[in-house]
Amino acid sequence: MKPTNDVFSGFGTTVFEVMSRLAIEHKAVNLGQGFPDDNGPEDVRAKAAEALEDRPNQYPPMMGVPELRQALAAHGKRFYGLDIDWQTETMVTSGATEALAACFLGLVSPGDEVVMIEPLYDCYVPMAMRAGATLRLVQVKPPHWKLPREELAAAFSDKTKLILLNDPMNPSGKVFDRDELSFIAELCVKHDCYAVCDEAYEHILYDDREHLPLITFPGMRERAIKIGSAGKTFSLTGWKVGYLTAAEDVLKAIAKAHQFLTFTTPPNLQRAAAFGLNKDDSYFDELAGGLQERRDFISNGLDDIGFKTVDCHGTYFINADFRPLGFNGTDEEFCRQITVEAGVAAVPVSAFYPSGAVNNLARFCFSKQWPVLEEAIDKLKTYFG
Repeated sequence: MKPTNDVFSGFGTTVFEVMSRLAIEHKAVNLGQGFPDDNGPEDVRAKAAEALEDRPNQYPPMMGVPELRQALAAHGKRFYGLDIDWQTETMVTSGATEALAACFLGLVSPGDEVVMIEPLYDCYVPMAMRAGATLRLVQVKPPHWKLPREELAAAFSDKTKLILLNDPMNPSGKVFDRDELSFIAELCVKHDCYAVCDEAYEHILYDDREHLPLITFPGMRERAIKIGSAGKTFSLTGWKVGYLTAAEDVLKAIAKAHQFLTFTTPPNLQRAAAFGLNKDDSYFDELAGGLQERRDFISNGLDDIGFKTVDCHGTYFINADFRPLGFNGTDEEFCRQITVEAGVAAVPVSAFYPSGAVNNLARFCFSKQWPVLEEAIDKLKTYFG
């Protein structure tokens, strides 16, 4: 048989699937895969059920239903002061992942260079490679995740088509500050490139930190693409509703790729997401506050056991250094061991560093119900004595 595609065939099964299968096999508490285990806001789910029955379930517009695109524009104004034309500057996708795919396929040509900051979500690299990009990787490292400015500046060139920025950052939990974002924006303007901004966790920040979309910085309105996720904002990850905000000409190019991917997204879920984006500010405040309590519980519990946790300022995840426990193997070996023997699954952080170097951290997801988190800490305490 002729060989299959040489990009995707070179990648194994995603680490999240591998660890989840192992957790199921050994009946372990799964703190590996990054999704909440509750059922999302009742009123948002009710709106989805209502919209399923009160109108035909046929193809909605390719760019998304007007209700959601209008809500997205209003959301951008309310939280970030953005003036957005919902008819020309917004688009709905089947999850933030499809939005990313459409950005790569719509903006990147073979030979273009794409800058990425490690650690990075595992779909970024294969997507960019499939679009024909040459990657320029720069690392932020624990425990402080400091942006290496000289290395980042050196990664840009006349061939740079775009930088992919994940903020808040999975899996580090880093939230970029104003000074860092200004530096990135200046590089984008200097090299006349795009910025694809994965902001799926935009409302999940802790310790009174503020999310600052790169699209709001000088020179970035016409070159930044802001990606959001209803799945993360409303704890409904299975719905796969994402959305983009970008300048009209940029969005046109991305939409041409989108039309040949999923084309559109279930209309009732879109309308429910629109309802959710229009919820009071209190909803968004309580979302982050409730998760911060869980973060603190897991962080304190892991530290008490003997891990050394790394600061987490956003997202669903806490990273913990296991070397203080006396384990000198790799992070993959450690995560397999605690899944099989302790009954708690985590994800090795090296999976997010394609160029290597970091292999002493395990990532634990804390967006779970309290009994699940308590059981996980109890099992780890018992295992490590």
